[in-house]
Amino acid sequence: MKQMAMATSGFQKFAKTTRRAQLLAEMDRVVPWAELCALIEPVHPIVGNGQPPKPLEMMLRIHLHQQWFNLPDPGVAEALYDSALMRRFAGIDLGQEPVPDETTILNFRHLLERNNLGMCIFHAVGAHLQARGMKLSNGTIVDATIVSAPPSAKNQQQQRDPEMHQTRKGNQWYFGMKVHVGVDRKTKLIHSTVVTAANEADSTVLPELLHGDETAVWGDQAYRGQTEAIVRVAPRAKDLTNKRYRYRGVVDEIERGRNRVKSKVRSRVEHSIGVIKRVFGYAKVRYRGLRKNANQVFVLAALANQFMIRRRLMRT
Repeated sequence: MKQMAMATSGFQKFAKTTRRAQLLAEMDRVVPWAELCALIEPVHPIVGNGQPPKPLEMMLRIHLHQQWFNLPDPGVAEALYDSALMRRFAGIDLGQEPVPDETTILNFRHLLERNNLGMCIFHAVGAHLQARGMKLSNGTIVDATIVSAPPSAKNQQQQRDPEMHQTRKGNQWYFGMKVHVGVDRKTKLIHSTVVTAANEADSTVLPELLHGDETAVWGDQAYRGQTEAIVRVAPRAKDLTNKRYRYRGVVDEIERGRNRVKSKVRSRVEHSIGVIKRVFGYAKVRYRGLRKNANQVFVLAALANQFMIRRRLMRT
């Protein structure tokens, strides 16, 4: 066996900053840790009630680890033992204490779910970003994306998740839930999000995705014919959603051209959705029930906003 060189004692001649290390370093600087801990502290267990709880900020950092790297409760505990980088970010010293076990991590997640703190974190991060100069513009882009759920009934209940449903998109059927987002036209930040079953029509939650000060709203053809719903929430808003351009096999080239122009703006919504689904790996639901998954989606949306403008935040 080859003898290990001085790399094991701290001298690493060929060390490289990995993408994970860079992400953690950047997010450590932009996440408002004090504000989020103050938000959770009123419901966090206090010393004296049973087993001493783990530090609040440590548990929050572990929870955010799960979102950035798409890790389950047991998986993040194993990853913390494997990775010195992740332990250092979470503030864990194995010489002083063990990594929190999966039950402790699960209980912290349930604490956030019971108190709807995912939504509170989303709004707190939004307020923090606005205080740092990321103001909302007068334009909103709306869209929805399907997140698949396990269709198998091979579980303890012998049934699929009753809160998830199937829907058809094109010629393919999907089973799961739908994440609806309202995104700012200029910054691409998510300012509103709603979680429903997959069979819920995109247009039904459109009013909940607007903040009310819009002068223009963009969306795909799933939102056509919703001008009255838009005006009820945002009286000054102009409906710029894509219109139907094909009828009985006849293509209206003028309307098709207008849709293409609108889609140059509308496509910006895909950036924020892409961060959640591609960068953070949130392609399938992890929990049963809409409430648990919605709590995670709110946290993911908050982290996606910070991820997209992290370099701008670090300059301020």
